[in-house]
Amino acid sequence: MPRIICRGLLIDMDGVLVDSTAAVARVWARWAARHNMDPVYVTAFAHGRTSRASIQDLLPHESPEVHEEEDRWMLRGELEDVCDVVGLPGARELLAAVPSSQRAVVTSAARNLAEVRLRAAGVWDLVHHLVTSSDVQHGKPHPEPYLKGAAALQLLSADCVVIEDAASGTRAGKSAGARVLAIRTTSNDQELLAAGAELDRQRLRFPPLHRRSRQRPIHPRIPRRRNSAATQNALECVESQ
Repeated sequence: MPRIICRGLLIDMDGVLVDSTAAVARVWARWAARHNMDPVYVTAFAHGRTSRASIQDLLPHESPEVHEEEDRWMLRGELEDVCDVVGLPGARELLAAVPSSQRAVVTSAARNLAEVRLRAAGVWDLVHHLVTSSDVQHGKPHPEPYLKGAAALQLLSADCVVIEDAASGTRAGKSAGARVLAIRTTSNDQELLAAGAELDRQRLRFPPLHRRSRQRPIHPRIPRRRNSAATQNALECVESQ
């Protein structure tokens, strides 16, 4: 089986570590109803992007002040709607398997929303490096989020592998110079492949950052799509023997 060697892992949050699909769809559907828009289209359009960027594109003729107010409305709605936000199968195992110095969570959510969802998913205690929309000027698909994620690990983005579920995040990772592996939790294969992601099952090896480190290499594996619902896809982490 092909093996990808990298020094750091940059992990998207929603759709990779956290299943927030239903909550996100509910809030965007309410927002779409406020503006007489198709909720299915709006939810798909906003997937993997910051809410501010999505709102700016969906309301191109409104003022920056309106965009800001609408973004605050979205954030309030998302912070309040976490009743069925859960961790995806294998998410905690993945984070526990990779040394904290070699992984960062990189999300399009605002920092306070990211914390709320990561807590709801039961993985907040394992998140040590976090890059959110609150930390960047340009959200995905711009490379800035993943460039900052790599910098938080004191690594070059080319030495990192990104795990994503969205085309916009995949483009961000590729533009940052990282290799991108995708899981099929929220997007179809065609969208992910067109954005430049790799979908085949691969094995990742994380060599120690320092020669004297006694950390054992880790081999997180991303399984192929199963016949069950997309949100049941898991990240499986297997320590080397």
